[in-house]
Amino acid sequence: MSERLKLVTWNINSVRLRMPIVEQLIEEVSPDVICLQETKCPDANFPENAFRKAGYEHMAINGQKGYHGVATVSKRPLSNVEKRDFCNVGDSRHVAVDVPFNGSAMRVHNFYVPAGGDEPNRDINPKFGHKLDFMTEMQSWLQGGETARPAVLVGDLNVAPYEHDVWSHKQLLKVVSHTPVETELFEKVRETGGWLDAMRQFTPLEEKLYTWWSYRAKDWSKADKGRRLDHVWVSEPLAPHIKGTSVLRDARGWEKPSDHAPVIAEFTS
Repeated sequence: MSERLKLVTWNINSVRLRMPIVEQLIEEVSPDVICLQETKCPDANFPENAFRKAGYEHMAINGQKGYHGVATVSKRPLSNVEKRDFCNVGDSRHVAVDVPFNGSAMRVHNFYVPAGGDEPNRDINPKFGHKLDFMTEMQSWLQGGETARPAVLVGDLNVAPYEHDVWSHKQLLKVVSHTPVETELFEKVRETGGWLDAMRQFTPLEEKLYTWWSYRAKDWSKADKGRRLDHVWVSEPLAPHIKGTSVLRDARGWEKPSDHAPVIAEFTS
């Protein structure tokens, strides 16, 4: 009998503030594993009881007060929890776990890559330099043994790499998240580790694909000035098992929404 696993990744922009729409997601999608970014709360304040009540008994949390934060919650047991401090600055931007799948384990990396500020110049904007350094460290680590096993890397990676990952390629070439220095490094991170861009396996490169729409737009859906900042990458051993990805665009219009929409990835044994 075929085994199925449904995983959701979502920058929730404060998990405590938006727990009602997390519960709505659970009711509508019923994922096995949920990877959240920008949880914005220390571990002690994470809404564990709400997740347990919804059937998610297993949690790996890496949070901090008011900023950043990632959490992976699961209906399946989690093991080998790892929290890596990229660039040695103490930010909570990564957690990895093993999830039982296909008679073995799937390694799940949950990332929140720095946004990088407004100016794409590391000489005058340290935040942009930090983002590039963060991705360089990802490149050096996420290869070899990390990708020789079934693994998936998800999260808000804060880069829209391709022309149709943004609403206007020409207008955003000098805007942080789509500048050539970022997109080229981003692709090096992915290609060095042999990761497959799973979302683009199911949505052709010539089609628009967004996961984020700014709060600044009066009517975000009508304007549709989106970017694909959230990603699902799979290692070569896991690639045969991913059966589909989709963006739950409607969630961007839910009550008190995040500016990101959830991305759903489905796997079969």
